[in-house]
Amino acid sequence: MEKIYISETGPEVSAAIYGFWRWNTPALATEKKVEDIINYNLELGVNTFDHSNNYSNGKIEELFGKVISKSNINREDIIISTKSGIRNFSNKNSKGVYYDLSPEHITKSIEESLKRLKTDYIDIFLLEHYDPLYQVEETASTLIKLLRSGKVKHIGVSNFNVFQHRLLASHLNQPIVTNHIELNLLQSSAIDDGRLDFIKEQYSKPMAFAPLAGGRILNGKDKKAISVRKALAEIAKNHSVNVEQAAVAWLYKLGALPIIGSTDKKRIKNAASAYSVNLSREEWYQLYNAAK
Repeated sequence: MEKIYISETGPEVSAAIYGFWRWNTPALATEKKVEDIINYNLELGVNTFDHSNNYSNGKIEELFGKVISKSNINREDIIISTKSGIRNFSNKNSKGVYYDLSPEHITKSIEESLKRLKTDYIDIFLLEHYDPLYQVEETASTLIKLLRSGKVKHIGVSNFNVFQHRLLASHLNQPIVTNHIELNLLQSSAIDDGRLDFIKEQYSKPMAFAPLAGGRILNGKDKKAISVRKALAEIAKNHSVNVEQAAVAWLYKLGALPIIGSTDKKRIKNAASAYSVNLSREEWYQLYNAAK
């Protein structure tokens, strides 16, 4: 698989990225299974792995770190991204999530992730969700210190709108290399609301999670999903590929880096191999219009 610079100043990543956000069941989250999925991705040329301290409460980071430390994989040959900012709360009345981009939480999260991942540095550290209560100057100062220390190589954001992205960028002395956003044929609001344009203005590429809309593109019963699937089937036939490959190829044509979230090897291969599917401009718009 081809390697691509995620931004003008960012690291070189695989065109497809593997993400562990669906690894949230005890039966799935085992060292053996993590090792198997890492090796399979590397065989396909996928060397970039996306984490969060919120995925299985950090267990996946820990398992990933154990696997890498025991293997003959050189740390320099893989790209690790992780995120922080989403926290859980529970009391006698309710439970849910809240957001915390405070310097204290970010610093603690980085130290814990480094320990779990058994690494001295994180290639891309992303703020996982905008926090309306955070003091941007203080958080930016903390991020700059982490960059200077070498514990973090690059900064990214996740689920930030244009103004939130721009605000943080204005307080950093190093460009934000990516925005981790939901982007697929059934959720293309990033095209319409300016996020994609702003990411490109920063000479970077988005990390696109849920490339198949959580399976809705393949199995959805609603009118929009059926319309898109029909258009995908027609175009997939033209390229001798399947519907899944055509859907991911639509993202590649847009300049996005799809995050593969499946644990199914066949689906992982479909997403990775979609990079070789070159949709025409007409085909890309045919799919876009079907979604609209």
